Amino acid sequence: MKYTIALIALILILFTLFPDKESQKMHTLTHNDTILAFGDSLTYGFGASANESYPAQLQQRTSLRVINAGVNGETSSEGLERLPSLLHDSSIKLMLLCMGGNDILQKQPLSQLKTNLKAMITLAKSKGVDVLLISVPDISLFGLSALPLYKEVAEEEEIPLLHGVFAEILSTPSLKSDQIHPNANGYKKMAHEIDKALKKQGWLQ
Repeated sequence: MKYTIALIALILILFTLFPDKESQKMHTLTHNDTILAFGDSLTYGFGASANESYPAQLQQRTSLRVINAGVNGETSSEGLERLPSLLHDSSIKLMLLCMGGNDILQKQPLSQLKTNLKAMITLAKSKGVDVLLISVPDISLFGLSALPLYKEVAEEEEIPLLHGVFAEILSTPSLKSDQIHPNANGYKKMAHEIDKALKKQGWLQ
């Protein structure tokens, strides 16, 4: 935890002192570019085979290289510590950030999740990498709903947000493998919605 706090502080200080203006512009992705899908089990594809995860299905749709950097059970604090080593690949031009489900399940402070998400976004921007934030559902007695925190982060960081898609998928019995994970068809729908968002935002032609 001490390492995570120190890392967050360093990232924010460096980005304040040396902002990368180019990172604020959307990259139109080419065949030489890579998409980094970063997150937990929803990105890893738990509940389906490796070639049925949403990163794998997105790669098939776009013909671009998509790295599946999802880790089952990972929290946002753990993800923040892992992210820097992945951003050394200079071909990465876009990060799909879908993190926070385990923070919610473990009832960790939402303020810490927000801080970690913002630090990950700042780190990506400092490397010239665009970010599409993907919200994860909040689980309550009343069912699944998109957590408002993600809208706050997207607005404050001025990045696009894909909001509510996982909540919709996991509210549809035929699209899920268990209460908190999609099945292959659920991940297929996720890949379809991300593909639409990438075209809408100008990352894909």
